[in-house]
Amino acid sequence: MSTAPILVIGLGCRQGCSAEQLLTLIENSLDQAGIALSAISALASIDHKRHEPGLRQLAARLNLRLEVFSAKQLAPYVQQLSHRSEIAFEQTGCFGIAESAALALAEQLSGATPKLLITRQKSPLATFALASIGQNPR
Repeated sequence: MSTAPILVIGLGCRQGCSAEQLLTLIENSLDQAGIALSAISALASIDHKRHEPGLRQLAARLNLRLEVFSAKQLAPYVQQLSHRSEIAFEQTGCFGIAESAALALAEQLSGATPKLLITRQKSPLATFALASIGQNPR
């Protein structure tokens, strides 16, 4: 008997990015992959974004918890990143917020090794990634 996969969205964003802008990026990315938004377990980002209004509003709107991680907690995932941003590292100490945060939360929720199901997608103000534990939902 197979269990449902754990799907976690990782998000990075510029200051002032709205919940609507984040949701558009999420919906476009999930639609291209054929994954329903209702299959998502939680949202994740870096602790620098803990009080970012757009992220908080998005989590409330989707009724999903938003978990944040320090750059130190995200560092172990650097080898799994599809893209390493020097600018992100200079600003936050993390080479890839969306992918690292998604991987960190997926592992925290399951205790298993996560994988990136959707690598870094970006819009002008945000980045998105999807990590999973378990079977492919598509």
